[in-house]
Amino acid sequence: MASTNNVTELIIVGLFQDPEVQRACFVVFLPVYLATVVGNGLIVLTVNVSKSLRSPMYFFLSYLSLVEITYSSTVVPKFITDLLAKIKTISLEGCVAQIFFFHFFGVTEIFRLTVMAYDRYVAICKPLHYTTIMSRSVCRLLVAGSWLGGFFHSMVQIIITLQLSFCGPNVIDHYFCDLHPLFKLSCTDTSVEGVIVLANSGLFSIFSFLLLVSSYIVILYNLRNHSAEGRRKALSTCASHITVVVLFFGPAIFLYMRPPSTFTEDKLVAVFYTVVTPMLNPIIYTLRNAEVKNAMRKLWGKRMNSGRD
Repeated sequence: MASTNNVTELIIVGLFQDPEVQRACFVVFLPVYLATVVGNGLIVLTVNVSKSLRSPMYFFLSYLSLVEITYSSTVVPKFITDLLAKIKTISLEGCVAQIFFFHFFGVTEIFRLTVMAYDRYVAICKPLHYTTIMSRSVCRLLVAGSWLGGFFHSMVQIIITLQLSFCGPNVIDHYFCDLHPLFKLSCTDTSVEGVIVLANSGLFSIFSFLLLVSSYIVILYNLRNHSAEGRRKALSTCASHITVVVLFFGPAIFLYMRPPSTFTEDKLVAVFYTVVTPMLNPIIYTLRNAEVKNAMRKLWGKRMNSGRD
């Protein structure tokens, strides 16, 4: 794992130390995680089964929901089970694996949100060429590119992790494994690694966020040429996307653009984007999208009727 390494197992401090508070958190967060899996799973199933949701926007939405499930599942199941454990441990190899998949799915989601913004840009600003530009083959390439971008980003994080040396303390002051908490346990100076993480995670998040905001500004500017009904429908769709972008990027930028720290508020912010935000996304997209709601009613209405028969 590293040039000097006397640590094979890590102890996780967790979110809170009070057993009563931990049990209360278990009661709250377990339903939230189940809602995340079920809600996003319903979107994936509905988009893939419903014939009315064949546009690229819903194609990307189904993959975004799939990423939400996997992203949340890299952290939340262990976090929930640890709430009932007296001593919370994870092997060093397991910690490295968690870092890899957490960043892999997280950055894949960033690329997926960027692709969705590009899709809305083409649909609103170049409607006559939309079907040509956003062909099914192009959509598949964009999805594959998102996975590839997440993989390369995560490999950088893993290469950094493998350079760290652990020879003393093995207590992570967090509720899951990430690079900043690991830096505090390293025997060697991590200033260079910290700069790389800042560029690879913090600045990347900033630039991606600014790119997304700029694209939506261009979209909103071009809406002035549309009819009132067209503006209303486009604004409703864009509002859902912008809400998800802000909910995802806000906490990430707050954490990765600052020096490493383990304040309680940092952990709470991390809870928001690892536990809460993945659950909110299906709610945001379905509540503001009549087509998705109608497709779900038709799909599950048929299932209910066939079940009675």
